[in-house]
Parts: sequence; structure tokens; C-alpha cells
Amino acid sequence: MDGGIGSKPVAAAVAACRPMLGWAAVFSGVVNLLYLVPTLYMLQVYDRYVPSGNGATLLLVSLMGGLGLATLAALDWVRGRLLVRVSARFDRVLAGPTLMAALAGPASARADRAEAMRDFDTLRQMIASGAMIALFDAPWAPVFLLFAFLLHPLLGLVTLTGAIILVALAWGNERATHPAIAAANMAAAGAYARQAQVSAHAEEVRALGMARGLTAVALAERDAVSRAQLDASFAGGRYAALIKFFRLVFQSGALAVGAWLAVTGRISMGAIIAASLLLSRTLAPIEQLVAAWRPIVRAVEARKRLEALLGDRTPPPATMLPEPTGRIAIEALTVSGANPRAPILAGISATLEAGEMVAIAGLSGAGKSTLLRALAAAVEPAAGTVRLDGVALRDWDRGQLARHIGFLPQSLALLPGTVKDNISRFARAAGGDPVAIDAAVMRAAAAIGAHEMIGRLPQGYDTVIGTGGTPLSAGQMQRIAIARALFGDPRILILDEPNAHLDSGAHAALVQALSALREEGRTIVIAAHGADLIRMADKLLVLADGRLVRFGDGPGAARANAGDDGLVVAQPGARRAA
Repeated sequence: MDGGIGSKPVAAAVAACRPMLGWAAVFSGVVNLLYLVPTLYMLQVYDRYVPSGNGATLLLVSLMGGLGLATLAALDWVRGRLLVRVSARFDRVLAGPTLMAALAGPASARADRAEAMRDFDTLRQMIASGAMIALFDAPWAPVFLLFAFLLHPLLGLVTLTGAIILVALAWGNERATHPAIAAANMAAAGAYARQAQVSAHAEEVRALGMARGLTAVALAERDAVSRAQLDASFAGGRYAALIKFFRLVFQSGALAVGAWLAVTGRISMGAIIAASLLLSRTLAPIEQLVAAWRPIVRAVEARKRLEALLGDRTPPPATMLPEPTGRIAIEALTVSGANPRAPILAGISATLEAGEMVAIAGLSGAGKSTLLRALAAAVEPAAGTVRLDGVALRDWDRGQLARHIGFLPQSLALLPGTVKDNISRFARAAGGDPVAIDAAVMRAAAAIGAHEMIGRLPQGYDTVIGTGGTPLSAGQMQRIAIARALFGDPRILILDEPNAHLDSGAHAALVQALSALREEGRTIVIAAHGADLIRMADKLLVLADGRLVRFGDGPGAARANAGDDGLVVAQPGARRAA
């Protein structure tokens, strides 16, 4: 995986493939010249063999023609294999940066991240498709036009007229189909994203009786996609039919003009067939481009989206900073949502000293989860800064920062893989030492009291977690997600409702683990259900409507603020058992 491929990643990936693309262009040139073999063969047959009747001449000309056609077929095969190799190299060079940008770019929209690899595959597949071959063949159309003029200027004029009409139709096809294709692609992307989200929550959909309604919504979306695709297909089909009609008309016209010129003695009999073949080869690339126009347009749009996702520049590697003490400074932090005029967080400022446990309180929708995500560098601020040991989070190396932060999101976000993979943050796939990883996984699970629970799973730590966390219960998922946050002994823990799905025994283990971590000097930031966890906090940060309304000492302030500000702290009995 190549993560540093230049200032413009897509252009750099194309540059890495340029040598093979150059050879593909060379082979295309030879292949197109060899397309003249049938023309030359017909000239020789009609102009040499027919008048003389010499069988040896026919045999020799046929052998030479056969050799030329065999070479054409071989080079065309090599060209196809070469483009497949170009596609594979493009994948090796750009797939890694695309995935990294999709996963590591908090500023990019969720839909853009979900579509990143689909856009990448669209572009990669176009490289090895017939559309790419049509692009390579198109520049050779003037060569065949030149040979038509060499046969006779009138034949060249007929061929040129046909080419102009087909180019005009191709341009009309682009004008007519581009909006429809763009609309179809946009509608399809949105429909697929929503269908994937619904499928991921199939159990909840069935339990809540939403299957019929969501099916109707999905069918309506698919119908809109189908109509947009039909509009594009019908528009393209009209132009494709017109192009085919005019190509056949001009091909027949070339035969008629050639016959008239031959009868009047201005060209030979062989030139009649040669003129038709030359006209066909002149117009064929135009027809091929029109037929391949939709994948070409999709590839161009996919490249634009990839360039927007990857950015104009790949940032240089960040300076590796010393291990942080855990001091966090929040400076006028603002985080925007869908409506920039109504930010989720607005102007939050506070300083969390190293080794403190800070509880975040507030009503639902106050911005607690968003603040925690900003502290974990999971969202990009619209304004303001979060600093760790005086350095803005954006200036830390992402991999280094993640090693120092243990983050538990509200959604838990367990991913397909084994329990061990999830707790270890897939460290083994990233090249980590398996023995050290196993030891760290056991240590993190034991710290939260989850070791025995994991041991009772069907395959223990090797139990495979599917989409949506299957086959785990909500409580089991919560404890595994907390163990993942503890993996690697991070200096900072950012926990969003860590006790939301825990039973009394698991909750007691969580309290014990947090007490031990605070004694070790870890910085802990927590939004929690349950007054017992909030009472542990050294400081309390209270949010209301995305704004900071109170920040001060913890246990005494927690009870006072709950009364003063009307904030309700959920009691331990509100927790759900696993």
C-alpha cells in the first residue's frame, strides 16, 4: 500500500501506469496500421490476381494478408492484457490511499466515504474495458481518412463528410445523455447507501414492523433510478441508432462512388472495396466512443470525486511527538452539522488537566457525543482547536494519536472480524507482533472484567463478529468495545455512555476499572448514565444546546448543577441488562 504517491494522488497513480499505457498506445498504433491489411489485400487481389489469373500471386498475397491479420490479432490480444495489467497496477498504487482517505478523513461526508471505493473501481474497470481501447483507436481515424484521400479525393470527401456527421452526432449524444447519466448515477448512489443502511438494521426493521414501508420506499427510489437510467439509455439509443444508420449509408455510398469512379476509369476495381473498408475504419472509433460513452462519463465523474476526496495535496508525514501527558485544551471549539447556521457545538472552551476524570452532562441533543468525538479527532471542527499537550490534534500523526487515545463511541461500532481483531483494533492485519497483540488483548479484556465472558463465546476470542455485531448481545458488544478502548494502555480515555448496556456485575467491573485507571494518572473524559460514575469525576462539564454552561469541580458541582440547571442525571436503575 502506497500512502505517499505525490501531490495529486490520482494523477500520480496514472503517472505510475504511464510506461505501460505508453506501450499500449504503441501497440494500438501498430494494430491500427495493420487494419489496413484487408484494404491492401483487396487492392492486390483485384488489381493483380483478377487481371492475370495467376494462382501463385493469389497464394502469395493471401499468405501475406494472413500473416498481417495474425499479427494484428496477436497485438490486439497483447494490448488487452497490457491494459488489464495497467488496471492492476492502478489498484496497487491508489487503492490504499483511497481507503485511507475514506476512513481517515473526518471532514468528508459519510456518503462520500461510502462511495469512495465504488468510484475507484469504476475508474479502474474503465482502464481495462473496451472504452479505453476506443480512446486509443480514435486518434488513428485521420490516418484512415488520409488513405481514403490518397485513393481519390472524392472518396476522401465522402469519408470526411461521414466523419463530420458522426462527430456532430457524438457531440449531440454527449449533450443529451450527460445530465441524464449524472442524475442516474447520483440517484443510484443515494439509493444504494440507504438500502445498505436499512439492511444493516434488518432485525430492528422486522421487530418494529417497518419492512413493508421501507420496502415501498426502496422500490420508489429504485423506480426513480430506473427512470433516470431509462432516460439516459433512450437518449443514447437514439443517437447510437442514428450513428449506425449514417455509417451504413456512407459505407454504401463509398461503394457507389467507388464503383462510379472505377467505371469511369479513375480508380481500379480493387479501390472500390478498399474505399468501403477505409471509411468503415475511419468511422468505427467514433461509433465505439458513442457506445462506450456512459462508462467514460462515469469514470470521469468518479475521478473528480476521488480527487476531491483525496485532496489536491497529500500532506507530508507529521512530526512524531513525544508521548503525551494527557492535558487537553479546548479552544473556542465549534462543530457544524447539516445546517452551518445551527452548529452542534458553539464556542466551547475548557482545559482538562492530565490525570483528571471529567464527566460531561447535559440533556439529550446537548452535544455531548459530538464533543467527545471532537476530542477523539473523529470529527473536524468548523472553527476552534482541540490541543493535546499544547499541540493541535490535526498536527499529530494520526496513527500515533490513535495509540494514545482510547475511544468508545456511542454506536459501539464493532466491525466484521473476530473478537480479538476488534479489541486489538485489527493490529495484526497492520503487521503487529501476534504474541504481543494477544497479550495486550487479554490484558484489556481482563481490565474491564470481560475475559471470562469472552471465554464463554463459541470460539472465545476467535469468535467471528458479523455485520451489526451478530451474534453478540448489546451488553457483550459494549464490554468488547470498552476493552478495545483500553487496548494498548492509552493515556487518554474518551468514553461515551460506557454503561449504557451493562448489567450490575459488568457495571461494577467498569467502576473498578475506571478507578484503577484514574489512580494510574490516565485522563478520562466520560458521558455516562448513572450518578455513581459522575460522582467519581474530578470535574463536571455541562452542555446545553451545544454551548458550555458550567465547568468546574466534580462531585459537589454535579449535584448542584443538576438542580440549578434543570439537568437530569439518569439513575443506575435506568440501565438495561445485557
